[in-house]
Amino acid sequence: MKVILNKDVNPLGEEGDVKDVAKGYARNYLFPRGLAVPYTERNLKIFEARREEIEARKAEKRKDAASLKERLEGAEITITMPAGANGKLYGAVTNQTIADELTKQGFQVERKRIEVPGNHIKSVGKFKVHVKLYENTTAEVTVVIQAQVTKTEEKHEARKPHQRPNRGAHKEEVSSEAPAEAHSSDETTASE
Repeated sequence: MKVILNKDVNPLGEEGDVKDVAKGYARNYLFPRGLAVPYTERNLKIFEARREEIEARKAEKRKDAASLKERLEGAEITITMPAGANGKLYGAVTNQTIADELTKQGFQVERKRIEVPGNHIKSVGKFKVHVKLYENTTAEVTVVIQAQVTKTEEKHEARKPHQRPNRGAHKEEVSSEAPAEAHSSDETTASE
């Protein structure tokens, strides 16, 4: 079924584009939300009349995306998360976590536009994340994941010099005492 998009629909297309979609997708998703209209001669003429306005908006979006790309390219965000001694995070850094951190730094980026390698990050380190801004404009942001020192780790570090006794040595001491008792009981039976 052919439709004309009223708004930008990611990843389908942009406002004014004519697309061929499944009937159910059009009837159940696009039409009720006002994202598209059926492809008819009348609707096509309406969009042709608005073509200049649509193209002006697209040019403005391209310009905004280019300026945002310049600011984002040099950005490095640092996220501190609880992690184990081996560097594995107790949680995961997702595109939502990165979007929240970018918002704190003054960048308004939707989470669905952020591409995290493997969909999430589960270890400490430095990672490159791609942010799709508009059309083919993509920015690369450096994300540094640091391990958060928890209170239990601090207590563990303070207690570290005290070592537990070697359990194997304790068993040897017990086993060396057992034969001595056996010898002493043998001597008492022999003397009786």
